[in-house]
Amino acid sequence: MLGITHLRHISLFIPNFDEQVAFYENIWGLDKVDAPQEKDTAYFRGAGPEHHILSLHRGEKTGLHHIAFGMVDKNAVDRAAEILQSKNVLIVDQPGYFNEAGGGYGLRFLDPENRLIELSAWVEVHTSIWNKKNVDPVKLNHVVMNTKNLDMIVEFYTDVLGFRVTDWSEHQMSFLRCNKKHHSIAFNQGEHASVNHIAYELDSVNEVMRGIANVREAGLKELWGPGRHGPGDNIFCYFQDPGGFVMEYTCYLETIEDESEWRARVWKRVPHLMDQWGIAGPPSPEARKAMGGTPDPGWVTTINTN
Repeated sequence: MLGITHLRHISLFIPNFDEQVAFYENIWGLDKVDAPQEKDTAYFRGAGPEHHILSLHRGEKTGLHHIAFGMVDKNAVDRAAEILQSKNVLIVDQPGYFNEAGGGYGLRFLDPENRLIELSAWVEVHTSIWNKKNVDPVKLNHVVMNTKNLDMIVEFYTDVLGFRVTDWSEHQMSFLRCNKKHHSIAFNQGEHASVNHIAYELDSVNEVMRGIANVREAGLKELWGPGRHGPGDNIFCYFQDPGGFVMEYTCYLETIEDESEWRARVWKRVPHLMDQWGIAGPPSPEARKAMGGTPDPGWVTTINTN
């Protein structure tokens, strides 16, 4: 077990950098974190203490830069490096102190589909009072990735990284947890590896509805929702940002109180379990296409072309 504690942030390559920065700062409800030395990267925090929950990197192509998970301390990071090396996992950045906004001590490695994954500790936290807005995303709730090989990637994240399978959506999706929350990452069987969607946690259903109103006022229509999922039992509403990424406002994700008693369930992919309320129904073909994402060959290829 690597000792991963929680999901920290996601980082994305985007060509329409300025437009995306304006969207997340002015419409989605995040705060841009000051990082004057990094002109081609923008960091965004939520209402919680995490230094940033999203970073955007200027690039020629759209794709995933990396996903970051937290660890307890430096010793946990060093131990993780030993375990990963013993399992022949390619470590791109060996354990060390990060020279970027938020700092911290960590490492980065590639998963079997070339996603760059960060494990980090001692990252700076925010102690200042959050300037309350009409909608206040607290933290990154979960990320969902598309995969070409569901069984292979689930085996890697469970056997190598120590995640636990909470639920399945038939043999189409697998929901994985690293703490008591139903899932921090999930994988969806697709035609290629890519980002499926990124979920931001709000405090209540009232905030979700206010978030919907904010995005509508900006001239964007919801992609799917509002509704309430079966797996995870969370309230949801999905949108597509100006760069094409699908993002979600969510709240009330299920908590696993007794780990020893939990057995992964297999959910049928039927409309009343995709949306328990029966308002949103299953995702439309347009929504499914958006969540299919742009084929992403992985960080090594992307970094060499950006």
